[in-house]
Amino acid sequence: MTDKMKDQSFPVFLHGHELKYEIECILKIFIPAVKFRFYYDDLTLLPECSKYAAVQIQQGREHTYFYCAVSLGEKRHRLMQCTEKLSPVADKKKCEVIVTKLLFRILQELTGADVPWGILTGIRPVKKVLPLIDKGMSREEIFAQLKEEYWISDEKLELMYNTALVQRPLLMSTPKNSVGLYVSIPFCPTRCSYCSFVSHSVEQAKKLMPDYIRLLCEELKIWGSIVKELGVIVDTVYFGGGTPTSVSAEDLEQILIAVEENFDLFHIREYCVEAGRPDTITEEKLRVLYRHGVDRISINPQTMNDKVLENIGRKHTAAEIVESYKLARKCGFENINMDLIAGLPGDTPESFRDTLCKVLSLDPDSITVHTLTLKRAANLFADGASQLDNPVREMVCDSVSMLTENGYRPYYMYRQKNTIDNQENVGYAKPGKESYYNILIMDETQSIFGAGCAASTKLVEPCGMITRVCNYKFPYEYTAKFEQLMEKKRQVYEVYSRIREQEAADAEK
Repeated sequence: MTDKMKDQSFPVFLHGHELKYEIECILKIFIPAVKFRFYYDDLTLLPECSKYAAVQIQQGREHTYFYCAVSLGEKRHRLMQCTEKLSPVADKKKCEVIVTKLLFRILQELTGADVPWGILTGIRPVKKVLPLIDKGMSREEIFAQLKEEYWISDEKLELMYNTALVQRPLLMSTPKNSVGLYVSIPFCPTRCSYCSFVSHSVEQAKKLMPDYIRLLCEELKIWGSIVKELGVIVDTVYFGGGTPTSVSAEDLEQILIAVEENFDLFHIREYCVEAGRPDTITEEKLRVLYRHGVDRISINPQTMNDKVLENIGRKHTAAEIVESYKLARKCGFENINMDLIAGLPGDTPESFRDTLCKVLSLDPDSITVHTLTLKRAANLFADGASQLDNPVREMVCDSVSMLTENGYRPYYMYRQKNTIDNQENVGYAKPGKESYYNILIMDETQSIFGAGCAASTKLVEPCGMITRVCNYKFPYEYTAKFEQLMEKKRQVYEVYSRIREQEAADAEK
């Protein structure tokens, strides 16, 4: 093998097209925790490889030919399909479907894997269902269409459909001309092994905190002025991070006051703060949150197994999670979410069921079940191969049955690349306790104004076009380049100018 081939794990040869993203998504389902190296319009190295994938689109005089081949060492398979003349550029969507189905069939033949999501690799599966409901299609018709188009299992179709039924009336009730406000507090007591969020431990970031909080409050003031000038309504407020309750009660109150002073909160439907880590929760902080109108908090155990908590780098016990939850109820919170992760290192289906039972006994208002995802920025990613035999699918199935049997309904869902066993993340809630912010950020039909480092502002136009304006990623960048950062806010006015023009044009019709 040549030196050129030595530095990669799995070569992928693409010829006559640029469908890299779509092909990589399918490959990751069947060949996880592997680095892919792509070669474009060059098949010369192919004979040297014992393992590879090759996808070629070749144009004939009257037809287009699609060739897919995969070798996994001793196992090899290839398929070809001939169609009417198609252009990989002008007919990209049609070419994508053909290529992904061919590749999927080959990989399923070679590996024998059962893939319940079929060829659907998008982040927001529920968005495939909602338009079909709006067209008046029946449940049976929706299932038939999506199964034929994406090869999705009945199990996942049921989950998508039930989630869409809960979401739809909540989306329809969203006020027009409204926005969400996201506030980033990027500090945590420690970094969990699975985490890829931009966050700094409290000990490391003590020097950064005063300037960061001061400038965050300044940015909230700027956003408040923009909201007033644009005449939009703040619909939801969401504090994320990091763990917002990592900061002191005094600092937390300073930020909450900045929100109150700069925004009209009369119309908000939800004010949520991630209080994720029980080792950051105190009665003083909870009373500060409650006093300033926060009506939803999230206490995130991830697991109720002490050994698993230790494995992921948490410095608290399951007993402390219970204490924090009871303290939050004592302080008056009537909408508490708890996050769990299926597939954490050292967890088993039995201990995950035990976690579900313990959390259900607390009777939270919503429970979000994430599937372990091997994110490149997470410490766990380097040890990704050790997670491939993780029995996560059994854990996810148990969560669906146990939560629905106890009166929780799926209300939002998203999927991620590199998720173990190609599973999903689902939020379950008791009726009336769904998070509007979570639904809207997944549906992408409402603009979100982001404040703080690593916050992303998402501007949604009536035509569906989305413009993202991203803040600097790290706290030291945020504080050092704050003036340049604020110049980015001009894009908000430019986008809203287009929105107003479109609204005026629509009104004249």
